This record gives sequence, C-alpha cells and structure tokens, in this order.
Amino acid sequence: MRIVFMGTPEFSVLVLDALVEAGHEIAAVYCQPPRPAGRGKKERPTPVHARAEALGLEVRYPVSLKGAEAQAEFAALAADVAVVVAYGLILPQAILDAPEKGCLNIHASLLPRWRGAAPIHRAIMAGDAETGVCIMQMDAGLDTGPVLLRKATKIGAEETTAQLHDRLSDMGAAAIVEALAQLDDLVPEVQPEEGVTYAAKIDKAEAQVDWSAPAQEVDRKIRGLSPFPGAWCEIEGQRVKLLASRLAEGAGAAGEVLDDALTVACGSGAVQLLRLQRAGKGAQDADVFLRGFPVTQGARL
Repeated sequence: MRIVFMGTPEFSVLVLDALVEAGHEIAAVYCQPPRPAGRGKKERPTPVHARAEALGLEVRYPVSLKGAEAQAEFAALAADVAVVVAYGLILPQAILDAPEKGCLNIHASLLPRWRGAAPIHRAIMAGDAETGVCIMQMDAGLDTGPVLLRKATKIGAEETTAQLHDRLSDMGAAAIVEALAQLDDLVPEVQPEEGVTYAAKIDKAEAQVDWSAPAQEVDRKIRGLSPFPGAWCEIEGQRVKLLASRLAEGAGAAGEVLDDALTVACGSGAVQLLRLQRAGKGAQDADVFLRGFPVTQGARL
C-alpha cells in the first residue's frame, strides 16, 4: 500500500521499520519538528525524523495541520492509508478523510481502557494484570474509533514502563503489518461505553513517593514512572530517583530502611529498591548505588 506514516518518539520507530520491511511504499513521514535539546540547546530531530532520513524518506514536520495549505499537501500524497502512532498532533477531519482507507492508529492499550496520552504508565500504576495494543480506525474523538485488531499481553510483576514500552512497540509493529495485510476483511468493532478510562498525561508533581501508602501502590508508582519522569524520594537530604522495585517482606515505620539491601517499609508491607539514580549521576543497580552512597538499616527515607 501507499502509506503516509505519522509518528514522533522512539515508540514509533519500530513501526516505521516494519512497514518498510513489509514492502509498503512510504509516501511521506510526518513527525513533530526538531526541538532544542542537550547542553548546547541545538535543534535535535525526533527519533522518527532521524530514522526516516536514514531510510531516504521524505520528512515533513508542520506545526499544525489545521490550515488549508497543509491539508492540500497531505491530500496530494494520494495515500491508500495513513498509519499514526504517537504523532503528537490532533488530526482534523480533512486529514482523517484524505487517505482512501482512512487513518489507522496504533494505541498502546486495550481500548476503551486507557484512552489518552499515557496508557503504558497508567496501566502499570493502576495494577492492571494485562494490557496490549489496538489497531483503531481513527475518528474525530480521543481514541474513540472502532477497533480493527487487538493483541493482549500480561504485565510482568516487576515490569517497568520502559520495559513494557519496548514490548508494546514490537507488538504494535507486528499488529499493523498484520492488519494492513487483511484490511479489507477486518470487521470494525465499535468500542463499548462500559469500561472507558482516561490515561491523563503524567504530571511531574505526582512523582514523589508517599511511603505511608500501601507497598503495592508504591511499587506500581516506581515501576510506572520509570524511566520518566522517575518516582523520587529524599535520602540523606538528597533527591534520588527510584527506577525499579519489587514487593518485599517486612514491616516498620513508613519510609524506614529495614535492612542493608534497601528494603523500605510502607504504610503496609514493604518494597525493595532495585535501581536508583542520584542527581547528576547515571542510573545504578542497588548494590552499586550502595557502594557509593551507603544507606544503612534504620535510616528514614
């Protein structure tokens, strides 16, 4: 098929590669514009932008698709279908209607659960047992279109957002190739009204760990916010990101370190911290972290 690909972050790169490898013609790649990054604040292309250029594909990064000129340029590509995954712009109706077979979105949840911006984070933070990817026919609503194909997967007991993100990216790439191969035969499934939840964008203000919460909630927050923005607490007066954890045995005052392996008491139960990061330092496994920054039994976080 002749495809317009629309995506921006690392999550979308594997999907672009899969479409190219499957033999589809990529008419153009749309992504977010380069933005200042790094110490020098030089403009840096997005992961999809960089990959598309490496593949020799035309890259476009309009600030908006609301204007008549941008819509005409999109329609002139005469695409069979647009594939959209974490693009970052709302698609006006004129864009949705331009490809012959419409616009297909790869969404990283089992719709209608976790519509919106942060479905991977929210699924882990809520303690969901499973999640997945859906291939959805886009309409004007927020992730409200009919689902053409869905693939489910269990969420691991110690899985972080980073790990689940990579698995779902792989799943999404395989699912869109499968969906395109049988697109005319797929029956759209209207999303039910029951079970709708919204995955609000992650706010950095929610990242501080409350040790008085139950251990299950603390563990889910740590894993769900890893690597970004990173759950955090203060240890010996220093702000430290907590990037991996597991549920552990033990009890004590909330925030009390129960042993020499960073098991920490919560409001009920305990968690063991497995990976941490001090300000200005790289992420470290707990044993390495403790060699450079001892945290002894009885300390309070």
